[in-house]
Amino acid sequence: MSTISTRRRIVTFKNSLFHFGSAVRDSMIAEKYTRSRFFKDLLAGITVGIIAIPLSMALAIATGVNPEYGLYTALVAGVVIALTGGSRYSISGPTAAFVVILYPVTQTYGMAGLCMASMLAGCFLLIMSAGRLGRLIQFIPIEVTLGFTMGIGIVIAVLQVKDFLGLNIVMPESFVDKLFALAANIGEINWGDAAVGAVTLLTLIVWGKLKIRFPGHLPAVLLGALTAYFLTSYAGMEIATIGSRFHYLNPDGTQGNGIPPFLPEFVLPWNLPGPDGKPLVFDFATIQALIVAAFSMAVLGAIESLLCAVVLDGMTGTRHHSNGELFGQGVGNVLAPFLGGITSTAAIARSAANVKAGGTSPVASVVHSLLVLVSILFLAPLLSELPLSAMAALLLLVAYNMSEWRKVVNLFRTAQRSDVLIMICCIFCTVVFDMVVAISFGIIMASVIFMRDMARMTKVHDLSLHHHIAERAGSEYEVLGISGPLFFASAERTFRKIRHDCLNRQKLILDFTAMNMLDAGGDHCLEQFCGDMKKQGVSLIICGVQYQPMRCMVKSSFAAKHPEVRFTSTLDEALELAQASRNQEEQARALPERAPEGAGA
Repeated sequence: MSTISTRRRIVTFKNSLFHFGSAVRDSMIAEKYTRSRFFKDLLAGITVGIIAIPLSMALAIATGVNPEYGLYTALVAGVVIALTGGSRYSISGPTAAFVVILYPVTQTYGMAGLCMASMLAGCFLLIMSAGRLGRLIQFIPIEVTLGFTMGIGIVIAVLQVKDFLGLNIVMPESFVDKLFALAANIGEINWGDAAVGAVTLLTLIVWGKLKIRFPGHLPAVLLGALTAYFLTSYAGMEIATIGSRFHYLNPDGTQGNGIPPFLPEFVLPWNLPGPDGKPLVFDFATIQALIVAAFSMAVLGAIESLLCAVVLDGMTGTRHHSNGELFGQGVGNVLAPFLGGITSTAAIARSAANVKAGGTSPVASVVHSLLVLVSILFLAPLLSELPLSAMAALLLLVAYNMSEWRKVVNLFRTAQRSDVLIMICCIFCTVVFDMVVAISFGIIMASVIFMRDMARMTKVHDLSLHHHIAERAGSEYEVLGISGPLFFASAERTFRKIRHDCLNRQKLILDFTAMNMLDAGGDHCLEQFCGDMKKQGVSLIICGVQYQPMRCMVKSSFAAKHPEVRFTSTLDEALELAQASRNQEEQARALPERAPEGAGA
């Protein structure tokens, strides 16, 4: 016995290693890695890197931190998560979905709080991986997913209006207050910033319609930067750039503008500055708030990374390892804050671009990170000249794409009213409150509606209407069948109907052949019903009990509590038992009548 147990432990350990190192092994060992594959990964990595560089900076700015932290995140996550995760095609880094969670944390707790929350989110992801919760993504309904992604897209788009139009305002925390603030300052548009943003956004839209394989992010940003240069040089307009808004300290203590042209230093996240530039005080209230935010990040990171892996599986015909992907995301988010990185997850758009560009393994993600590293070391002065309105234009397109409005419209047209209502509620909760409230409310609402629909599927059928059954059962027996699940939401209504149908009957056959599920609530109602039948003197036969209901009844010691109830395997056996019982009763009634004749003879 101990040998078998030991073998099982070894197999479990091997399976864990299989999940946690799956992406690297599948790509580099199980399949032969050739020179042609390397060149495909090299080209794909460069392509994705071109997309990731401006997007990473734009997402960091939207989060409320300096743009270099977005580059650091892409640098670390692109290597660590790719080599430890469960999807060989995923490209990880900062994503737009996190903006709605990270921005309030940054405003309240500064860089120290943001990095600490990112670390805690990584720990939560590791716990999810250890608990093998990777498949739970299947239990989130599509209407909930569409609802919160549409809501996130709306929030991100509203956040970008300020930089896109060059408005000099401080955005409030509440979404409604943001709308009022933008409306109150709409007359203070900086037309130079607006022109640069419009040129960048128009370029992105036109480039996408041209179906050019080379990503349009870099050309659009470069054209926006060129527009800004001409407006500044020849029209005398002031246009905000990364270098004009963001600053850093050189190793010698002097201040630099824009992107620092050197590698990130190893830092302890809790020693980073708070919102006012001073060290953050980690009291109980702060830690509690950060844990709540970290859990939100972990949930969103798990959902987005696993959704990304599912999308990539559909594009490539492969299969990812969900728990391994959660493990990789956890490791990446724990390590990134020590190098100035923020929360990261798999990015669907960048990962899809990786596949379309020919990526075949995690090497493509590593190449993408190396390109980010090269841009930090050698292109920092040029990156610092990029206009903020161009960055906002990038995120406006990202918000538009992630909203998946076509799927939302299709669901409006084709889905049931309950599904549409769930999606609308998720959109509203995401925009007005936050993503965790939206997902929690959406799942609870979907679960309640699902239980209601399942309860409606439970039906009671009068089998005595079938002539051959009525003939075999006789007029004394009522034969009823229960179909569907018999659980807490349907059991009471079901047995109330059976009681009504059996008012004048003293014998009853219940056919459970079509009853596929029984829970504790259903078993309790069944026991109450059997007790009532016993008090009324009703003879009860139950037949056709399936495996799961039988297992539930065995655990509750149903047979010991109700020995008067007879069980048969099939309805035919129940009818035979009823017929035999009827014959015995007829014989018993006939015996007293024959006794006097025998005595007289």
